[in-house]
Amino acid sequence: MTEIRRLIITGRVQGVAYRASMMREALRLGVAGWVRNRSDGSVEAMVAGAPEQVAAIMNWARRGPPAAAVEHVAVELGSGEYSGFEQRASV
Repeated sequence: MTEIRRLIITGRVQGVAYRASMMREALRLGVAGWVRNRSDGSVEAMVAGAPEQVAAIMNWARRGPPAAAVEHVAVELGSGEYSGFEQRASV
């Protein structure tokens, strides 16, 4: 069963290689979806996979890469179909 979640990550998450690091972690975990910067300074991601894979990437998102300072991760139900993981253009 595939679980899909939309994440909005706030804090010091832009300019710290958050997206590239999340993409590497998602590929390592076998998570599908995408990640992008938002104009408000947050990072948005859609993650899809088995429940344990999605839980693992959400745990990683709460820490982020070493230079990040994550303040909050908002999680809501996501939708769509994904294969692979990509870094999308900022919005």
